[in-house]
Order: sequence, then structure tokens, then C-alpha cells
Amino acid sequence: MSKAGGEDSRSAGGSNSQKVQQLEDETAGEKVMGKLNTTTIGPGWTKVVCPCCVSERVEPLVLVKLKEKVRPETKRWLIRLIGASQKDGGAGLLAHPGEDASGDIIVVSAPRCTLLRAAEELGLCKPYCSGDMEAFSYSDRDNFKDSDNMEVFLTLAERQYIVKYELDSLRAQRDLRIPGLSDSYMLQNRDNIWQKLGSAGVIVDTLPLHNPDQLKDLSEAWYLGNQLAQPLDSVNGYFGSAVAFYFSFLDFYTWSLLPPAILGLSITYFSGEVQKEVVESVSGSQVTNVEGDSGPAVSGHMIQAVFSMLWSTVVMEMWKRRSSSLSYRWGTLHLAERFAEPRPGFHGDLGVNPVTGRVEPLFPDWQRDLRMALVSVPVVGMFLGLVVLGMLCFYWGEAQVQQLHKDWGSLLSQALLYMPSVLHIIYTNMLATVYKTVAQSLTEYENHREQSAFEKHLTAKVLVFTFFNYFAVLFHIAFFKQDVPLLRKRLASLLIVTQLVNQVTEVVIPFLVDRFISAPHRTESKDDPQEDKFRNQSTLPAFPGLFAEYIELLVQFGYLSLFSCVYPLTAVLLLINNLTEIRSDAYKICKLFRKPFSPPVANMGVWQIAFEVLSFVSVVSNCWLLLLSPRLQDLCQEGGMSSTNILLLAVLLEHVLILVKVILAVLIPDEPDWIRKKREYIEYRSMQALKQQVNFFFHTFNY
Repeated sequence: MSKAGGEDSRSAGGSNSQKVQQLEDETAGEKVMGKLNTTTIGPGWTKVVCPCCVSERVEPLVLVKLKEKVRPETKRWLIRLIGASQKDGGAGLLAHPGEDASGDIIVVSAPRCTLLRAAEELGLCKPYCSGDMEAFSYSDRDNFKDSDNMEVFLTLAERQYIVKYELDSLRAQRDLRIPGLSDSYMLQNRDNIWQKLGSAGVIVDTLPLHNPDQLKDLSEAWYLGNQLAQPLDSVNGYFGSAVAFYFSFLDFYTWSLLPPAILGLSITYFSGEVQKEVVESVSGSQVTNVEGDSGPAVSGHMIQAVFSMLWSTVVMEMWKRRSSSLSYRWGTLHLAERFAEPRPGFHGDLGVNPVTGRVEPLFPDWQRDLRMALVSVPVVGMFLGLVVLGMLCFYWGEAQVQQLHKDWGSLLSQALLYMPSVLHIIYTNMLATVYKTVAQSLTEYENHREQSAFEKHLTAKVLVFTFFNYFAVLFHIAFFKQDVPLLRKRLASLLIVTQLVNQVTEVVIPFLVDRFISAPHRTESKDDPQEDKFRNQSTLPAFPGLFAEYIELLVQFGYLSLFSCVYPLTAVLLLINNLTEIRSDAYKICKLFRKPFSPPVANMGVWQIAFEVLSFVSVVSNCWLLLLSPRLQDLCQEGGMSSTNILLLAVLLEHVLILVKVILAVLIPDEPDWIRKKREYIEYRSMQALKQQVNFFFHTFNY
């Protein structure tokens, strides 16, 4: 820490008496107050010396929840730390103690200079005086529009994330004893202070605060009205670009389902064979042939298969163009990986970083690789084995109920035909929930330095399991058992049961818990103290993140692109589900959970790659599903084609369609031409600004 930290650590050296220790803590606090003359604790917010940061109105941004019986000297020390300037080892923020020094909350805000410096560190782009978006530069801040008004220049989500960013970046500059805590919680040089306070139980939670007026306006424009379009710019401003990109993709993907839904309805309506297959998949029993089930049924399946393969490519390429446009509009186009401080959960032996020259925890790469090879890979393999076990149990149950239905032939036995599928779906959902927690723990154990690396490895673990968990049974039925009717019935069960289960678990249950259990304990009126209203926000459950939402969309996309040729109504069911999903997800994030911190992002990240991989796999899946069609095989045999020639024809068709997908991906640029020019202009301006700064420092040093 700063000199203040040194005074704290020296003033309490060797004291064993609690009374003497408390007296020394208070004395040390007074010394700190004298040295950190840029901030002083008053009856309200901490003060700032920088003239441009002085403001009569301070906006509460973040709530720090402390344990109930935190000692007053610990809270005073924490407030001083938050309010101290960054050169003195503090966060350079504004802090308010709440009702009194003994309360269990601290309200945090941020002055103008801290917000602007962090905006430059994060690589945010903002409107320049010329009207174009440019990478923000603190030294050129006066030439950016509205840079003197933080509530206009930065979104609420950006301001709140910057507060979290500064708090997470707090590191001890020397060994330091925390007032009011035992020596076992003593801070070592370069320790992450915020993480240490969390492990010591001083800090219970850190959460961004809702703005009731903005939230009300957003709710009315988002899910309470009858409008079809989503207010994505308002979502980005209030919840951040990470949340806005999810809802933008959900909106784009939902409306992209219209063409395959119309095609699926048309094929079902005009094809008697498809109608029979749909009825069989729902009823679970054979129906007699209907008239008009000759050639058109085969052509309908073929049209659906080819369309799904091309549709998935066009949708993802068009989304990338839309994503780049949104990234430019929201100022995240220029975000780049930087040599930032290690993430809060990173730990290791203290040393000098060979790249940055900073003193920080270091962890050998070989040790991380060893942990992944000896721990992570076997555990992930064990869960994949549990998926296989569930699949075997599903087949056993399917055989039992089929035999039961053959013996009984009643309505009850017909209803039981769906029991194995329903139980297996519940099993896979429960296994996925447990695995997500295990994957989080495994990735923490691997000890990745950067947050981006942590998220990449976590997402990779979940994606491998998700693909295996949700699609292994379908692929096994299709390509090993080669049972197309069972595949069709299984897909119908997944589309109906899974959507109902997701809606109940994601919206209905949280709503009932909030309405009848949580809400009665946080009733408030306009006359209640502001601190009590802030506390009520902390009683809401934490937002679980967008992981499950992206997984749900990825599984949907897989059902449609991989298997829709055997069940043409797939897109119809997904479209109906997603039209309600948009509003239910919006309601959930606005009302049922705490407001989440949202880091600025330029796109969907690794999720976009996952969707593109499924789009590629769809070519192989649809070609071989068509090959399994009895009608297609009969037509080929009637034409005098042998089994070998049929196989070669399928391989040829597969390669031709892969080539078509590649050509489409090349012909459709990932970003519009005007965005490409804007991006290159931003990069050029950033290089020029960096060159000017280097020249300035060079001349200053010479003089």
C-alpha cells in the first residue's frame, strides 16, 4: 500500500491486547487521514481535490455489502482506501458510509477523472468532435463530445463496471495489516485487496445499483408494451454490451426462424407422408398410410435438408455483419487484449512479470497444463461417461415401454411411451446443472491469469459437455441404430418438453419465489431511507449470467440445423418458444435478479464460434439423414444404383454443399464496408495518438 499502509502495519506490530490494538488502529487511522489529504471522511461522500471532479450531485453506482458485525475501524479504513487517490494506493473513487460508521454498507461512486482514465484503459470508443467514433484518449478528452457530462458520455453500465474494475484492481503496495482483523488476514505485497477482504468475510457482496426511473422506462419499452422491436440501445446503456449482444442475437435469431418455419409448414401441409410422420411422432403409434404420399415427401425432406444447411450459414454470416455494426455504435469495436493486472482469483508466488516488469503473482504454465491433464480432463471424461450411462438407461426404458405397449395396447401404455424420453431429459438437465458448477471449480483450480483465458477454458468445458449431453443420443439413434421414427419422436419430445421445462425453471419458479417468499420481506415506501432501498436490492438473488441462455440457443440451433429434415415443424416450435423467451428473459433480468456487472464486449465471443461449428456439422448430419430415408433408398434402388453408389453420391453431395457453404461465407463479408473503413480509421488515429505521446515523453526526457 501507500505510506498510509506502512503506518498501519507499523503501528500495530507485536500488540496482543485487543484494547491496545483498537487504540493503535484508531491512531493509525488518524495518521492515514493526515497523509491522504486528497480525500477526507465527512458526514457524506468522500471529497476530491481535482477541480474538474467536484460536483454537487453524486450518483450512487455500486453497493458494497459488509458483514453485519464489521468493526468500525475496518469500515473507516476501507472507506479511506476506496477514496484515496490511485498514486497513494487507493481506488480513486467516492465512498459514502451509509447511515453511520457502524452500518453494514458502503455506497460507491466515481469522479470524472477516474471514469475517463478507465475508459481509455478499457479501449472504449466515443463520439469525437467531428462526429466519428474514435478510441478515447484521456489527453485529448476535451475534443470528445459530452466528456464533461459523465451521465451522457458513459452509459450507466460502463460507469458501474469501471467502479468494479477499479475495486478489483486494488493491490497492496507493501505488507499491510488490516485494522480490526487478526494478523492471519495480513495483506502481503501485491495481494489483491478486494479478494482478501472477501475471503476474510469483511465484504459479503458487491453489486451495481438499479436506477428506478431508468428501469421503469426500460421495462415499459421492452416487455410491458405491445411493440415487437427491442430497445437494444437502451438495454446496452442500462445493462451493458454483454447483455445487449445476447438480446440482439436472440432477436435476430428469432426473426431468422421465419423462413424455415414457413417452409416447414408448407412441407407438412402439402406432403401426406410428412403429415403421417408428424402424427406418429406425437402419438407414438403407427397410423395408416394416407393418399398422396408418393414422390413429394422425399423432395420435401431434401428441400428442408438443403435449406437448413444454407440457412445456417447465411444467418451466421449476416449476424456477424450486424454484430460489427452494433459494436461500432456501442463503442466497443476497438477493444483489445491488454497487459492488465491479473484477474482477482489468480494466485501464485510473488515475482517480476518478464513482460510488464510489474511485481505480481506468477504461476508456471507447465503446472497449469499438468492440472488440466491430470484433473480437468479425467473429471470431464467422467461426466461424459455419465451421459453415456444415461443414454443406455434411456434405451433400456424405451425397450421396456415398447414391450409394455405391445402387451397392453391401452391409452395408459401409449402415454408411457414418452416416459423414458421425459425422464432422460430431466436427467440430462440435472447433470448439466451439476456439471456447470464442477466446470467452474475446475477452471478456478487451473488458475488462469487473464479473465479472458478463464472464460475461454470454462466455456470450452461446458460446450464439449453440452454437445455430448444434448446431441449424443440423437446422433446414436440416427447413425448407429438408424431408427428415423425413433429419432423423430425423440426430437419432438425434446422440442416440447425441454421448452416447457426451461420456461418453468427460468421464469415461473423464480417469479413464484420472488412473489411469495422474497418480496414480502423487502416492502418499501417512498419515505424509507435510501440505504434501506439499497439493501432491498441486495436481497434479490444474484443474476446467474448468460451461460444458460446461450446454451439454450445453441441447442435450439443444433436441433434445427442438424435434424430438422426429419421433423420439419422444428422451426415452428422454436419460433413460438422464442417469441415468449424474449419477453420472459427481459422480465427476468429486470425484476427477478440483481442488476449484473457487464464488461464491455465487441461480440458474442466464443459462442459465435460454437454456432459456426454447428453450422458446419449440419452438412454432414443432413446428408447422412437423407441417406437413411427409406423412400430415398427405394428410389435409388429403382434407378439401378447399388449401395456403394448411393454412399458415394452422399459423399459427393456432402462435399458440394460444404463448398457452397464456404463460398457463401467468403461472398458475405464479416462486416459492412463502411464499418471496415471506420475500424481502420480508428486504428490509424490510435497509432497517431500513441506516436504523439511517445514523442512528447521523448522530448520531455531530453529537456
